[in-house]
Amino acid sequence: MENNLLSIKQASEWASNYLGKFISPANISYLIQYGRIKKIGDNGFTQIDLNDLITYYNSFNGYRESGTQIILGDSKDIMKEFSDDSIDFIFTSPPYADRRKSTYGGVTPDKYVDWFLPIGKELLRVLKPDGSFILNIREKAENGELSTYVLELILAMRKQGWLWTEEFIWHKKNSYPGKWPNRFRNAWERLLQFNKTKNFNMYQDEVKIPIGKWANGRLKNLSETDKIRDIAKNGSGFGKNISNWVGKESVYPDNVLYLSTECNNKNHSAAFPDALPEWFIKLFTKEGDTVLDPFMGSGTTIFVADRMHRNSIGIEIKPEYYNMVKEQLDNPAQIKLNWSE
Repeated sequence: MENNLLSIKQASEWASNYLGKFISPANISYLIQYGRIKKIGDNGFTQIDLNDLITYYNSFNGYRESGTQIILGDSKDIMKEFSDDSIDFIFTSPPYADRRKSTYGGVTPDKYVDWFLPIGKELLRVLKPDGSFILNIREKAENGELSTYVLELILAMRKQGWLWTEEFIWHKKNSYPGKWPNRFRNAWERLLQFNKTKNFNMYQDEVKIPIGKWANGRLKNLSETDKIRDIAKNGSGFGKNISNWVGKESVYPDNVLYLSTECNNKNHSAAFPDALPEWFIKLFTKEGDTVLDPFMGSGTTIFVADRMHRNSIGIEIKPEYYNMVKEQLDNPAQIKLNWSE
């Protein structure tokens, strides 16, 4: 190990040995991508200074005690053992009404609210006052009409004590193709945000996006009108000050996420892409926080949370999915250190 410089693979091996848990090369690449550790070298060969790794992990108080916990059982019963106000963020996608019958039995639309509310009660109790809950769910069509069970659930949860604070849309860039006589294919799903209080943690700067190429020309020659809050000419009453964008390289995103689906590679009937929980975990948590998924499924949420240095808890009622996730956690293909110190 010349001059304490490591390849990404060597850094992965060192970190796994140092922390007593598997740290994949992807984890190391994530640290480089988000500026946690410095990249050395170019021409396709990246190296890392061992001292940077040591400084990073030692400076993150509590990381070595963080971890992932998975539990087999019914979430409404399991969560009764959790402490009040103990979870920073909840991200989950429960079985939709009359869906996943082969794996979860299916819950009919007329019984869905009654089925979910006992779970919602426990989620409300365990979530911290400044935490957030993101619920991924979608209506279904039956006999030519959309079901109202999602709307009924929202109203029931508000009566339960939840604040319905926002709604995000996941636009599926590769939605399932097909042809139906009275509707088009579904290309989006709801992501409902619920909170216990109006004062919740939200780290908006973590999800900023590049400002866009439009700024290159538009901001070069500003008129006098561009430098004031000019009222829109269409009579909408809205206005903007174009000069506010000068010097900015990134801006806040909107509430529509454009992501492709991922199912075939996760051995689960309704897996969502890693990027979906990742975006919300960045938005609502910081390193060391605890993320809960009460319907763990293939484990996407907890694996992403672990990669992002959050503690995570996954609850799954189906033994086959629990065992699948457990096997991945217990046997991460760890590689013995094969380089000299």
